Order: sequence, then C-alpha cells, then structure tokens
Amino acid sequence: MSELQQGMNISRERPSKTFNGYIMLLVLVALVAGAFLIVSGAVPMDGAGKGEKVMFAMSLIGSLLGLLIVSAGFFMIQPNQAAVITLFGEYCGSERTEGLRWVWPWMMRKKISARAHNIHSEKVKINDLRGNPIEIACNVVWRVADTAQASFDVDDYKEFVNIQIEAGLRTVGSRHPYDDFEGEEVTLRSGGETINRELLEELNERLVVAGIVVDEAGLTHLAYASEIASAMLKRQQADAIIAARKKIVLGAVGMVEDALTKLKQDDIVDLDDERRAAMVSNLLVVLCGEKETHPVVNAGSLY
Repeated sequence: MSELQQGMNISRERPSKTFNGYIMLLVLVALVAGAFLIVSGAVPMDGAGKGEKVMFAMSLIGSLLGLLIVSAGFFMIQPNQAAVITLFGEYCGSERTEGLRWVWPWMMRKKISARAHNIHSEKVKINDLRGNPIEIACNVVWRVADTAQASFDVDDYKEFVNIQIEAGLRTVGSRHPYDDFEGEEVTLRSGGETINRELLEELNERLVVAGIVVDEAGLTHLAYASEIASAMLKRQQADAIIAARKKIVLGAVGMVEDALTKLKQDDIVDLDDERRAAMVSNLLVVLCGEKETHPVVNAGSLY
C-alpha cells in the first residue's frame, strides 16, 4: 500500500446490476402500443360515469409515466468504456458490457473511458544527481483499470495523472547524473532502458491510488539547461578529443612496433638504440600529427 492510500477509504470496482437495453426497448414499444390503445379505444363517452373517467385518466397517466421512466433509463456502452452507477451518492457498481443497457432513471451514470491515453509531458527543469540543471520530458501511455478508484478516490483523475507524471519525472531524474565521464554509473543519457523501467515503476506506484495503470513510459527529451549547456558542450568535446587522441596514439604505437619488427625480421637495416629511438619519434610524429608532414631526404650516409 502506498503512502497516499494510508488513512483513506479505498474504493474497489464491482459489476453493476443493469438490464439488457434491447429487452427494455421491447417493453417501451409495448407501453407505447398500450397507451395508443387506451387513447383510441377506451375514451369514455359523454355519458360515462365518474368512476369510468377516473379509471381512464389513471390508466393514461400510468402509461405515460411508464413511457417516461423506461425511455429515460437507456444508455450505451462502447468498447473499452465503462459507466459508474450511483444512487443518491452511493456507489452501485460499474457497467462494462458493450451495447445498449438500461437502468432506473434515478440512478446516475458517469461514463469513463478505459482506453489507452497518451501524454507527452512538458519540459521540466530539474537538478540531476550531481546538481547540474537539466531539461527533461517523457511520454506516458496510461489507462483506467479501476473505475471506482478513478471516480471516488481522487478529485480529478486526469489532472492527477498529469501532476504525478511531472512528480515522478522529477524523482527519477534526480536519482542519476546526466552523464558519467568515467563510465561507472547509470546515467540519464546512456541508461535508456534502466531509466525508462524506473520511470514506469515510479508512475505505477504513484497512480495506483487512482486506479490508473501505466503501460509504457520513456524519456523523449534530455538536455542540459541553457545556463550550463555551453560549458558542458566544451567538456564533452574535450572528452571526445581525448578519447580520439588515445585511440590514435595506441594505433600509432602498434604500427611503429610492427614496422620495427618487420625491419628486423627481414634484415633490411640494423638500427642501434639511438637511431631506433629517433625512428620511433619520427614515426609517432607522422602518425599522430594533425597537420601534413614534410619529409626530409637524407642524401648522405645513414651513419
């Protein structure tokens, strides 16, 4: 049980006792035919007694009243829709049977959609785990699972969903850093599946009090806030340059090692330690330099 559910009466959906609308439609037709027969064939003559006139009036009023009651009780349920039935404020159940239904007209019917709803949240500015201001937004697919809770346990379940989505997004966003340059933590930028799963669990926990089930949740926008975006972009560029340089140096060292090994194996040239060091230095400059190198041709003796 969540903290929101503690100390409150929890409603639970149960089936309502309504009638088949098509059968009641036949009853309505029968009442219309009866009223027509009363009016057309049972009108008392001018010399009829008082009792006969009273009986005619009561029959006519009863037929009209029956027509009014029956015709006012019809309502229709579409697929993935429910009607919450109440009687003078008391919950009498929820009707989910599709088609034409009928209930006593003094019983109130409030229709609730049980279809999937899709919400794209507004961009929210929060602080990540390291205190960096970021902008974040998400997309949520939700539906009403318990119509009684959605109707009676929260004031406005749609507004409740919107507010809890923002609150859940803030909670999950503050648990993780935007990025981890050491690669040791789950981050908002790289831990997509983990973050989406946490957001889904957080929202389901928050919305259970309203009878709402979240089927899907995921981040759709993630960026540093404008006040630090420029500085963080420079940091990301610096990290990218360092990573690229590291890869270039490792590759160059491997190429130099292969070149020296090949020269030695094929007995092309025998280099002492000093000239081997000079050759390594020159090759690394050529392979790691950003600008094009211009070789110097030695026309004299190597030694």
